[in-house]
Amino acid sequence: MDDTSLKEDIGTEEFWVNMGPQHPSTHGVLRLELKLSGETVVDGIVHIGYLHRSMEKIAENRTYTQFIPFTDRLDYLASMNNNLAYVLAVEKLMGIEVSDRAKYIRVIMAELGRIASHLFGITTFVQDLGAFATPLFYGMREREKIVELFDDVCGQRLTYNYMRVGGVSRDLPNGADGKIKGIIKYLRPKFDDLEALFNSNPIFTARTRGVGVLTASKAVNYGVTGPNLRASGVKWDLRKDEPYLCYDKFTFDIPVGNNGDAWDRYKVRMDEMRQSLRIAEQAVLGLPEGDPTVKAGRIFRPEPGETYMRSENPRGELGFYIVSDGSPIPFRMKIRSPSFSNIAVLPDLIRGLKIADAVCVLGSLDVVMGEIDR
Repeated sequence: MDDTSLKEDIGTEEFWVNMGPQHPSTHGVLRLELKLSGETVVDGIVHIGYLHRSMEKIAENRTYTQFIPFTDRLDYLASMNNNLAYVLAVEKLMGIEVSDRAKYIRVIMAELGRIASHLFGITTFVQDLGAFATPLFYGMREREKIVELFDDVCGQRLTYNYMRVGGVSRDLPNGADGKIKGIIKYLRPKFDDLEALFNSNPIFTARTRGVGVLTASKAVNYGVTGPNLRASGVKWDLRKDEPYLCYDKFTFDIPVGNNGDAWDRYKVRMDEMRQSLRIAEQAVLGLPEGDPTVKAGRIFRPEPGETYMRSENPRGELGFYIVSDGSPIPFRMKIRSPSFSNIAVLPDLIRGLKIADAVCVLGSLDVVMGEIDR
């Protein structure tokens, strides 16, 4: 008896189920509507909007400086990087050049923020696959070193509001450079320990290798960026291909994957954390003297015009399109968030997989709903 006749005999049929918006594996308020045949995913629909807060319209009713704290609430696991992308866009609009010390401090903060974000993404991904809390506890222990430094620098542990148009809100406190060097020295062997813990786990390797394969052409067509794009073999990173700040002064590699599966997406993030340590170490060793703080007022009126600026955030390219009409507030702002494009490819990746593998694919994409539902 063939499969078709067997299906007719037992009276099975396809059905729809909801995964989320409160499901622990949907990483916030994401709802997946899955069409199943038994445990096999036949199709899927991504429903977003549960966290929509009208960020772009808020920006059009605040001064340029007043909107900086709102960027913390986009990708709240990479708040420092969001701050940076926004002020870079405003500085490009106004033609402002910041001091060398401010550039170096920004690079250090951005790369440490990338590590903190990847640590959270990798360890929660492993937990999604059924691991006990040990990997998450280890990851949060290492992440805490960076969070404590950020607290010393700007007084906050999650939403930092540290970057300013023209520099940063305050200089590094006394002894911060030594603390940064200590963090780098501490984290290097810890990354090796974490990777050994994951790679030696046969369940983790079996659950991720060959699962959710994203080809390079499909990734490009969907606008996927960041580690998810590089895991598919596309060597594209704005820090190298469109250098900003002082990234062109540092030596670092761009990790890429071979197969574009969930394993490669995990592995690329592990390797990126090591490269971020290389960048941060070079930056702190070459930290210039000077004043990185801003002397200009908090309210300014850019000349009428428009600009677009993008930066390499932990989850991909974050871009800000700003239109100025000469007033103290933006006339129009459009935010290009990496997670929005990255989640769009999910239905294509989970068709034909088991529902448990759909959880794996979603976790490997490492999306944050705050920037999707902006």
